[in-house]
Formats: sequence, structure tokens, C-alpha cells
Amino acid sequence: MIRVSGIRVPLDFDFSRLDELCTKKLGIDRASLKSVKLHKKSVDARKKADVHFIISLDIRAKGEKMLLKRLKNAVPAEKFHYIIPKVSGITERPVIVGFGPAGMFAALVLAESGTRPIVLERGKDVDSRCAAVEEFRKNRKLDTECNVQFGEGGAGTFSDGKLTTGIKDKRIEWILERLVEFGAPEEILYLAKPHIGTDRLRHAVKKLRERVIALGGDVRFGAKFCGFTTDSGCIDSVSYSDSDGIHSIDTHNVILAAGHSARDVFRLLKQENIMLAQKSFAVGMRIEHDRRQIDRAMYGDFADHPALKAADYKLAVHLPGGRTLYTFCMCPGGYVIAAASEKEGIAVNGMSCFARDGKNSNSALLVNVEPDDLGSSDPLAGVFFQRDIEHKAFIAGGADYSAPVITVGDLLNEREPVMPEDILPTYSPGIRPARPETYLPDFVCDAVKSGIREMGKKIPGFDSDSAVLTGVESRSSSPVRICRGEDMQSISVKGLFPCGEGAGYAGGIISAAVDGIKCAEMITANTNFALKPDDLCEDHAQFSE
Repeated sequence: MIRVSGIRVPLDFDFSRLDELCTKKLGIDRASLKSVKLHKKSVDARKKADVHFIISLDIRAKGEKMLLKRLKNAVPAEKFHYIIPKVSGITERPVIVGFGPAGMFAALVLAESGTRPIVLERGKDVDSRCAAVEEFRKNRKLDTECNVQFGEGGAGTFSDGKLTTGIKDKRIEWILERLVEFGAPEEILYLAKPHIGTDRLRHAVKKLRERVIALGGDVRFGAKFCGFTTDSGCIDSVSYSDSDGIHSIDTHNVILAAGHSARDVFRLLKQENIMLAQKSFAVGMRIEHDRRQIDRAMYGDFADHPALKAADYKLAVHLPGGRTLYTFCMCPGGYVIAAASEKEGIAVNGMSCFARDGKNSNSALLVNVEPDDLGSSDPLAGVFFQRDIEHKAFIAGGADYSAPVITVGDLLNEREPVMPEDILPTYSPGIRPARPETYLPDFVCDAVKSGIREMGKKIPGFDSDSAVLTGVESRSSSPVRICRGEDMQSISVKGLFPCGEGAGYAGGIISAAVDGIKCAEMITANTNFALKPDDLCEDHAQFSE
């Protein structure tokens, strides 16, 4: 098989005619063409008068060696499978704390290996969780154990469902294939910027859980991790609480994938002398624009073309003094959602459905926070920093879980903020005008003010007076790292595998899932990661039904 990249096609190209493209554009004889498959598809909008797709194709044909010499941007390519070895004779089951992306894929790999993992998830199943989130959105009743941060699927379940990542890992292909198997749209296998959308991700999460259980795993909801015991420096058991009391599970292997908002877990680990470290994180606000305005800014006259979805963007500006303002988790046609998990605190996040057809588009505007900004050597100083600004935002919003908002025009012109009129904020349960100086540090506010002007030079209208800023975005990443060695285990206790975003080793759904798989591989204590070409490996169907 060969892969040909950099093929330009118009927006109205018929993708059911890839074979014809191979014969006419690449000059491959139709009789020699065995198969062609779309490998990657991206939008090239660098020239607004000439927006088009760039694609790459996986081609099987006779005479591939000659094609490699003749075709520009052609390289050899092979399909790889992720092989999960079967483990027998298991007498003690591994435990996974948390059922977000890291915990889910760790559980899936361990279940398929035959180790029958036990998952402890403090929140509820995804359907019950949706009801709890809606109750907070409508009636301001926050469930601190089941919300946007906690519950089946993790924080990513209430997001855009982005599957982009900066890491390069062969496991990613297997992860995407499993998500499609569980109900995600097939296009995530080839889009350059794939996303599922929170509406479809919820269904995929349930299907994954059902697979884990069918393979002998046990997923326990409302099960809050509350401690562990050790013997000779190794994990000996874990305990959890639920509505029936406190329970203990004997185990020597625990994957700790509790998420970046499990602050009580960080506190517990500190009390147990597990080595923690401060790490860089970021805080700021979310900015909302009219979706069509962003579409026009990014696509020009092609903005309404039926082949194009709502436009996304990614911006970063480096400011005097060493600060950076950057966009994060951009949600085209999405919503700003209430993401608090603690009483008397405001935290916001972005969410999109698969269609991305909401009236507004939004993105986090974040400023880096370094350990030197915290004024403390306490490994939990970043948690205290986050909690402080979240409580201040709660007060600024009226102390009833309304979020503080301000228009870009009021912010940049130092005006007393008033209720937005042109662009209506999407946050529920409510909003209240307030200046960000009332809840964010000066260095963050200064960076936002100067950085927005610079971003307006890159995307026309980004700094328009009518754009709306909603605070506070404080949960983009963990402020804590749970220190581990190359064997993925805590350097303080053997058998404890800190994992995913909460442990400080991932930054999104895919990277967290990869990290969970790596921890699962270490637990199976075998040749756990085998990549083999099609003609050298057994059929993958034996590993997933």
C-alpha cells in the first residue's frame, strides 16, 4: 500500500469517485487499481478566494514500487493493528479510579486482556449525569459529586469532543477505530481535525462501558475513592465510599485516573506522602462571537458552502514580559457551560454538539500561570489559586452561580460593564456584568486586554466590541503532577499508576486515552504493545467483537 498526500480537490468534489481521481489526476491505470481509501482530509483556507480541500489517499495497486518513484508525495504505508495479549490465571483484579478517557481506555484494554478490572467512578452513569447537569443549569442546584467534571466519560463528555492531539502514537488509530465501533461518526478516522460532539460522545461512552462489562469488568458508579493501604512500599488495597458505606478491595495495581478536578484526591495523596509537584497551567475567560462572523472571517465568500462546517481557529500571541495569550478548546457553533464542581465557585467550559450549529462560537482565552506566580512551594498551591479565582467569580456573578460577563468593548475601553445586547451569552443558569479585575489577577487581565488586540489583527472582528467574555475558565489543565517513573508507577508507592490529565500527563481526550492504555499495558506485565502489518498478524476481530 502507498499513501499519496497533498492532493488538492475542490469543495464540491464527489468523494465517492476516488477511483476516478486516481486514474485522472494521479495517472494510475484503472485495471491496476485494487483499492483506494481516504486517509486524511483538511480544509485549506489560507487564501479566502480559493478555499479547497487537501486530502491524502491510501492506495493498493499493481506496480506500487514504480508508483512510488513516479508520484509526488507518495510513501509506503501499512495498516497496523494493536494487539492485546490475553492474560490468564488472574486471581486479583486491577482497580481503576475514574472513568474519563484515561480510565475508560485503560479499562477496555484490561478487560480485553482478561484481567476483569474494577472501575470506581465517583459520579453517575452518563444518563443520570446529564440530568444532574441540566438540574444545575436550570435550577442552580449543584451536585458536587456528579457534574460537568465528575461522572461517566469525564469532563470530555461535556465538551466539543475534540480528538486532535499533538502526540504521535500508533495507539491513536486503534482508539479512533474503537470510538467508531461504539457509535462515533466514521469521519473521525480521516478528518484532520476530528470531533465527535457531546451528543454523540455520550452514546459512545455507554457502549464502551457495556463492552467492558461484557468482558468481565465491573463499573461502579457513585463509588468515591477514599484511601489505600500499602505493604512494603506497594499498594495492598484501596477503599471507596458509596451510599452503603466504606468498602475495601484487595489489589496490587491501581490506575489513578481521577481527572484534573479531583482536588480531594490530590489532598489525600499529599497526606499519604505521595510525591506531588507544581506544574504550569492556565486561566482566563471564554470569548463568544457570532458563528457566522467567524465563518466569514475564516472562509470569506465560501462561508456558506455546504461542504464546509462551522469554522474553527487556533491563536496564540506572545506578549512583552513573557506571557502568552492563547485560545483553547475552541467550540464552533457551541455553548459556554457551567462547569463548577465545588460549592460557591464558578468555572466555565465550552461544549458543542456534532452539528456545531449553535448561534455562537466560543473559545477559551488563557494566560499561562507558572509555579513562580503562586507564591508558595506547596504542591497544591495551584489548586488554591484556582479555587480562589473561582470563588471570586462566584461573588462577582452575584453569588447565585450566575457567571460574570463583559463585552470586549467595555473591557478595552475601561467602561462600566453592561448586559451584552448584540451577542447573547450562552451560559446558563444566568449572567451578570462584572469586570474581570474583580476575580482574575492583574497579570491575567493585562494579558487578555493586550492579546485580544493582537488576535484581532489575525482574525478580523475577533476583537470587535460586541464579542462577549465569560469567566472564569480555570479547569483547562491540572495544576498538579503526581510524580511517576518510566514504569508509569508513582515514585512513592509501587502499584499506583498516576494517569491522564489529572495526574499531569495528558492534555485532551486522545492523549489521556493513550496514557490510560500505557498504564494498562504495564499492569498486564507482558508484551503488551504489538504493531504488525496486516499480513503478519491475526485478524483483529478476535480482540474486539
